[in-house]
Amino acid sequence: MTPDPDTRLDALEARIAHQDATIEDLNRIVTEQWSAIDALTRHVAALRERVREMAERPAEAGDEPPPPHY
Repeated sequence: MTPDPDTRLDALEARIAHQDATIEDLNRIVTEQWSAIDALTRHVAALRERVREMAERPAEAGDEPPPPHY
């Protein structure tokens, strides 16, 4: 027994509506993740720059106080 065309059409429309909602949710999530990745990439670049600057700066004996056990 095959369903009538109206029933099949209703089922297909419901399925497409569900798929559209899923695609919109996935698009929103991907966009949020891209923003987070972009922010983290910029943060890592800034940290790399700070580390590079610290590595290039010569350490002087007077920069740090002696440890407390001295």
